[in-house]
Amino acid sequence: MRDSSNKPLVTTLGDRCRICYTCVRECPAKAIRIANGRAEVISERCIGCGNCIRVCSQKAKKVLDSKQKVYEMLKAGVKTAVILAPSFPAEFVDIDWKRLVGMIRKLGFAYVNEVGFGADLVAKKYKQLLEQGGPEKRYIATNCPAIIAYVERYHPDLVKNLSPIVSPMVAAAKVLHKIHGNDLKIVFVGPCIAKKGEIASVNMDSEVTAGLTFVELREMFEADSIKPDDVQDSRFDEPLAGIGAIFPISKGLFQSAGINEDLVSGNIVSVEGGNDFVDAFREFENGDMKIQLLEVLACNGCIMGPGISHNKPMFSRRASVGSYVQEKMQNFNSEKWNENIQKFENLDFSRRFSIYDQRIKIVRQDDLEQILKRMGKNEPADELNCGACGYNTCRQHAQAILQGLAESEMCLPYAIEQLHKTVDDLAMSNKQLANTQDALMQSEKLASMGQLAAGVAHEINNPLGVVLMYAHLLLEKYQQDALLSGDLRLIAEQADRCKRIVGGLLNFARKNKAILQPVDVSEIVEKSVQAVPNEKGIEIKVENHLENRTAELDGDQMTQVFSNLVANALAASEKQGKIVIKIAGDDKRLNIKVIDSGTGIVRENISRIFDPFFTTKQIGEGTGLGLAVAYGIVKMHRGDIKVESNADKSNGPTGTTFTVILPRMPVNGYQ
Repeated sequence: MRDSSNKPLVTTLGDRCRICYTCVRECPAKAIRIANGRAEVISERCIGCGNCIRVCSQKAKKVLDSKQKVYEMLKAGVKTAVILAPSFPAEFVDIDWKRLVGMIRKLGFAYVNEVGFGADLVAKKYKQLLEQGGPEKRYIATNCPAIIAYVERYHPDLVKNLSPIVSPMVAAAKVLHKIHGNDLKIVFVGPCIAKKGEIASVNMDSEVTAGLTFVELREMFEADSIKPDDVQDSRFDEPLAGIGAIFPISKGLFQSAGINEDLVSGNIVSVEGGNDFVDAFREFENGDMKIQLLEVLACNGCIMGPGISHNKPMFSRRASVGSYVQEKMQNFNSEKWNENIQKFENLDFSRRFSIYDQRIKIVRQDDLEQILKRMGKNEPADELNCGACGYNTCRQHAQAILQGLAESEMCLPYAIEQLHKTVDDLAMSNKQLANTQDALMQSEKLASMGQLAAGVAHEINNPLGVVLMYAHLLLEKYQQDALLSGDLRLIAEQADRCKRIVGGLLNFARKNKAILQPVDVSEIVEKSVQAVPNEKGIEIKVENHLENRTAELDGDQMTQVFSNLVANALAASEKQGKIVIKIAGDDKRLNIKVIDSGTGIVRENISRIFDPFFTTKQIGEGTGLGLAVAYGIVKMHRGDIKVESNADKSNGPTGTTFTVILPRMPVNGYQ
């Protein structure tokens, strides 16, 4: 709904909106969509009920400000009048009504009148309408502009049932124009936001120029420094209201018109507040309500309108209005009131309505099912209808999505599921990142060790060759000398050991290129097993689960990898132990496991086993380069090598599993 300047009545303050869907849930017209990270009011669908303003805890909804327009009227020097809604005692509980009238006059208004007199005239028209129409006629009361807007937009077939009677505001304005002329500018002040839209309606004859809420009136008092103690008491201008002053209280229309709500016959029904009127109109349209008059208010009486500045409870507000009416009736001049009613009752209080059909179009079932499946609702049991999204059912939510009024993310179960998936994906990403970081650190470590190994091997190899040669010559010459042969044999053995270390260093430094050729994977594994001495006689079993045993690998290097893994498994196993090598994979990758039942690897050593020169073997039994070389070879093949081990006998069986993962074909063209 918009005002005369075509501005929306309610907008959202984006920096305050927390997208809690409360306003979506409480909007009877479903005139709010989630877009650009905030709850947006769709002015074409908005009925101005103000529910979104009442329920927004973040104060993220802003009502169109009409104060500037009123100030311009006052500055222009034209005759202006305020017509004050009969709910004013519920707002200004801190100001006596006579003092309030004086404060309004001090703002510059020439006249201050009660809308309650218009309510008296309207109530009489309703009584005549029911008497003339007969029991077969069904009417909807038209005092609430939000309800009129709702019928015009969402129940256009019921427009014919709208009572062709103006609201009390318009009736009061017509009376003032009759008294003071059509040049009079009239400002309505009340608790209703929808009145701003009613004033701008094309079906109005511009009886009212502008509308202010009670909140805006208080703001004008504050801006002009008008305080109750600074003004004198004043009274309302004629004509004064009668019992119409109770119009803003629930069923006030009936009492004002002298209409009895017969609970037995049920000819008259009153519905108000929340979303109850949505169901009432549905029943009325379906013919389930066999009634003559349906009075519907968007609020729980006008005293609960969104344009009131405080949060006092409803019965406190009712009491304030009741006290004012009681005071009024004590000195009420009924003769003068009847005279005024007769004087103005023949004015034209009829009105017309228009249809602005905003009903959600019927969608194809296939499209609806597709939206539901996108939100994880594949079966009827998945449709929880929890209402967290703001719609009563999942299917209503899906229809709104198809109409561009909602988003899938508004579904709480769907959002939670997506959150879980995101958390899982994030955990997987973190794990992959950690693995990548470990691999990078290992690669950097190997690169540094490779450079070191190449330098050390180059510098040591030549002098070591001389030592080794002369050690063997001397051993051969003095092998019969009991005194010298033992020492010479020790020198030769340690020199040989140095040669093996240097050979390992050279081997480690040179593994910087893989020569890929089609090879039989099973054959490589078998050769690797045969190449390692099995002095303990441990059972080694090779299980081949491959149908296609061919892959493009560097056969010599992979033989070295599996030989090292088998040698380590043998070293860790007892005579009664067992080693199993499982060869598996698919069309893209190989998965080869070397499993032993040995002593296992303690947890603190797991992260170091691929480090060069790290070994748990006794001095002289290993160089600590075997797994480092294996790691480098596997990485050159664009593969991966992993280890799982348990060295804690109290926590299940011990043993170690090395898993080598290799691509069958070259990755990114490497060779």
